[in-house]
Amino acid sequence: MDRPEVLLDNADAVYDFYRDHRQNRLKAWGAYALLGRRYHPRVAYADGARELLHDLIAQGRPLLLAINHLSESDPYTVAAGAWRSELRRVIGRVRVLAKDELFLDPDQRRKVDMMGGIPVFRGKDHGLRAVNAAGQRMIDICAERMAAGDGIAVFPEGTCNEVDQTQVQAVGSGIGHIAFRAMKLGAEPALVSMGLSYGTRPDPTIAVTKEEAKSASVYFGVPITELPARPAEIARLAHTDLQRALDGAVAAY
Repeated sequence: MDRPEVLLDNADAVYDFYRDHRQNRLKAWGAYALLGRRYHPRVAYADGARELLHDLIAQGRPLLLAINHLSESDPYTVAAGAWRSELRRVIGRVRVLAKDELFLDPDQRRKVDMMGGIPVFRGKDHGLRAVNAAGQRMIDICAERMAAGDGIAVFPEGTCNEVDQTQVQAVGSGIGHIAFRAMKLGAEPALVSMGLSYGTRPDPTIAVTKEEAKSASVYFGVPITELPARPAEIARLAHTDLQRALDGAVAAY
């Protein structure tokens, strides 16, 4: 299938494509390995988290990764953290939700596709009414991918935190709907929170420097293997659990 142009007016064709799109795992491993060498995030785990994460991956359980969002550097830092963590084994089998503008430039799109990106048309960019149908389709595609065994990585705050980078901002309901619909399709997703910190930054509106990104702290919370039955409850749980992971990342910095 030809790669459709990633535009809101073309959302049906876009999600038809990303429902079936597969990364080249060897290229993805190479890219993640390169980022793992360029960036050197310190990776830490809550008590028991590493062992449980290892077991879940061995069992083939789909992972729903929730990550707090601090800067435009986050995808590189998180990719490096994935390479240097238990997540290395699922590289190439995790899809990452990314804003649609990252798919506009052809060269950048090839990189984002290779890293596992799925476009998101955000209400803040296009208007809430305009993106509603596309958002529902995106959630369905994520659920289908999870039911097929893929992981999904989400920045559930939806935008960079320029308020207080030690506190998780409001979490949208999308992460809850993804998990809920995946469970309706028979999947058993495990929620894994990844806290991310670049240390004390007096002005969070200033872009993270490469040196700050290199010294980031990534902290894995204990995976949650039994999720609530309702999307709103899942979203609230994701917020609480992600705050615990962020606290761990800040403390470990």
